[in-house]
Amino acid sequence: MSEAIRILLADDQHLVRGALAALLSLEPDIEVVGEVGRGDEVLAKARETRPDVALLDVEMPGGDGITATRELRVGLPACRVLVVTTFGRPGYLRRALEAGASGFVVKDTPASQLADSIRRVHQGLRVVDPTLAVESLASGDSPLTRRERDVLQETRGGGTVADIARALSLSEGTVRNHLSSAIGKTGARTRAEAVRIADSQGWL
Repeated sequence: MSEAIRILLADDQHLVRGALAALLSLEPDIEVVGEVGRGDEVLAKARETRPDVALLDVEMPGGDGITATRELRVGLPACRVLVVTTFGRPGYLRRALEAGASGFVVKDTPASQLADSIRRVHQGLRVVDPTLAVESLASGDSPLTRRERDVLQETRGGGTVADIARALSLSEGTVRNHLSSAIGKTGARTRAEAVRIADSQGWL
């Protein structure tokens, strides 16, 4: 029998992470070698445990799974990434693939299908949830620029224009311009609504 596929799990929900570890450990050719609950712990744990495939959630404290994907592809390129998330949004799919992920599936994927996805990613194949793939093609690319996305992300905290300007080292006028543009592109009436719309599409 060939060596087992070494897996790193990253998910901030302990029950979900434990359930995934238990289910995957039942597969004779898969071995869970590490678990973390924060995005900023992924790369260090991967360097320590040398997994073949990292299963990453999208939304985690300390940095999201898409940022962690990008860090892994640079810091440990031999490790492939399969994003496994509750948040099946077309924008997340596009951003994850652009960051270097080899696959993107949702958490309600049956255990046997998830194990097969791991094997396929390990073989160098790409695995994408088919429903999300269709939605992603239909929705198109995010209309937001990087700075517009940054401004909307800072807006989530409910700060003033001055607060956002300080956080991003921008002038207040520039922040207002980015907010106005983002509101227009999302078809929103307020900046709070723009955040909700962009978030629902996975653009943030």
